[in-house]
Amino acid sequence: MNPFQFQQQLHSRRAFLGNSAMGLGSLGLATLLGQQLNASDSHGGLAGALPATHFPAKAKRVIYIHMLGAPSQHDLLDHKPLLQSLDGKKAPRSILPERSAFLNTNPNPPLILGSPFKFEQVGGNGLWVSELLPHFKTIVDKTCVIRSMQTDQFNHAPAELLLHTGFPVQGRPSTGAWVTYGLGSENSDLPSYMVLLSGSNLPAGGTADFGSGFLPSVYQGVRARSKGDPVLFLSNPEGMKRDDRRRHLDALGALNQETLKDFGDPETATRIAQYEMAFRMQASVPEVMDISKEPQSVLDAYGAKPGHGSFANNCLLARKLCESGVRFVQLFDWGWDSHGTGPGDDLVHALAGKCKQTDQPVAALIKDLEQRGLLEDTLVVWTGEFGRTAVMEARGGNITFKGRDHHPGCFTSWIAGGGVKAGTVYGQTDEWGQKVVENPVHVYDFQATLLHLLGMEHTRLTYRFQGLDFRLTNFRGNAVKGVMS
Repeated sequence: MNPFQFQQQLHSRRAFLGNSAMGLGSLGLATLLGQQLNASDSHGGLAGALPATHFPAKAKRVIYIHMLGAPSQHDLLDHKPLLQSLDGKKAPRSILPERSAFLNTNPNPPLILGSPFKFEQVGGNGLWVSELLPHFKTIVDKTCVIRSMQTDQFNHAPAELLLHTGFPVQGRPSTGAWVTYGLGSENSDLPSYMVLLSGSNLPAGGTADFGSGFLPSVYQGVRARSKGDPVLFLSNPEGMKRDDRRRHLDALGALNQETLKDFGDPETATRIAQYEMAFRMQASVPEVMDISKEPQSVLDAYGAKPGHGSFANNCLLARKLCESGVRFVQLFDWGWDSHGTGPGDDLVHALAGKCKQTDQPVAALIKDLEQRGLLEDTLVVWTGEFGRTAVMEARGGNITFKGRDHHPGCFTSWIAGGGVKAGTVYGQTDEWGQKVVENPVHVYDFQATLLHLLGMEHTRLTYRFQGLDFRLTNFRGNAVKGVMS
């Protein structure tokens, strides 16, 4: 074959794939555009992949609160009197974790660490709650506390990614992306998936914790802010008026449509949709993200302050976003990694400080949702990525500050709202708080349960990529019926 013949054949293949109605790109495009066309009929925004939920949904939307760094279950919601009675004694080797990040078990076993905080039984189920969570005590009967959570990972980034994407490395869609892919949007003027961050750092898993992975990028989480511009780069550049932006988008849209005709790349359709969404967001986002018009009584209940960036503001914004039709709102709050290397990450100072910042806003969020009739079909999730050890970490021999190492064997989460069996405790750990002894709930079970409450069977919510049908739960998991009403 001479070079001229080769170029002819190459051109022919490109033409076939680019122009054929049955080309690979056209097939993908038809699917995506079909979803977007159906959107105007059923969702008013981005349509979901499912023509209908697999069964009646108990919840329509999600507020997912992740306390980055992993709160200590022993000091908050899994009271272990045995640790108090043996505080400071050498731990039996039988309770030491098989894997840990920093715990040194040689040559001597570490010391048992009893919680420095008092616990009180509250609510109709007599749940033991730490003195660090006085406001949570007022909503305990609206929650289901899961004490038997388990994960496969013991470092932050892999554990976060497993929890949010079903896989411990980057590249998979996040839970929020899967939910919006399945169910679509309820408001064409706002993203269906929005993310609010507080604390000093991004998640250890990075933006992959709320990314779209191999799903079209229209399903990724849109990061919003409670201070300054609500969404970065949303405002027009200085000197550009809204009419000018409209003309620019029309011209850019025409060019992208030509590209779409030539190559049939679904991401081009996504880009067109995102530019148009950004234009509509310029009007809708500032209004919904403005908490200054909330009654002072509501601001006081959350502890929110207009113009500041805080977890309290983010909780109030989560309610406003859900009220406005956002399908999935994710809150990340950094600072829960209580190793005890100093006052900045110990239990007595740092953990107590984080609880003081977050306890009131979370309780206010639950009460506010209930008062507005939103809690019955909004699923609220509170969790970390793993648990903490029953023994003191004492990194480098330091026992001045109290802290615990990472522990994947068990941790505590809670859920509330749509379809949740309120006022219950599910699962139990042993007397050391180190092993699950009743009703284990793996991360995959947790994911399957959240999807079930939203009306989706986790084994049937799939996306074909590189010849395989992927799903959030990665070929494992069962919905936990014991936490559902």
